[in-house]
Amino acid sequence: MSTQAKDLTKEAPASPKSRVGGYVILARMADKARAEFLGGNIGDYHTDCPLDHMLLDWKDVPYSDVKQAILDGADNEKIAALLDSKGTPKTQEEIAAWSDSLVAVNPYYNPEKKEWFSGEVEKLGLDPASTTMFEWLEADDKATHAS
Repeated sequence: MSTQAKDLTKEAPASPKSRVGGYVILARMADKARAEFLGGNIGDYHTDCPLDHMLLDWKDVPYSDVKQAILDGADNEKIAALLDSKGTPKTQEEIAAWSDSLVAVNPYYNPEKKEWFSGEVEKLGLDPASTTMFEWLEADDKATHAS
């Protein structure tokens, strides 16, 4: 697995659906962190953000641990091993179930996020009621990086 920093103004970070060690979000979080801390270009992306914290808070691992691993040259598998060894212990079955549940999240059905999500998704010509959060992020990445 590469530890090279991407230019996120020219290519998207990994899909939030990509799994490393069973964890969704991890590959995307690592791509953004490498871009910010290892000389890439983070563009309009953010680190230590609510998406990253969906994973980090579930595992009870501080972002600073991931940042340090990135600075130390860890690849994605090493970051997954870090998550496995720190915070709240999780079985592979729990990790898979959690990851599966996140892939299916649709903020449209959350009263506090419905209006915001609908507006964001509709900008891309997608149906808010049937578009998951990760599908929206992928579509936004594609629109941002269209030539």
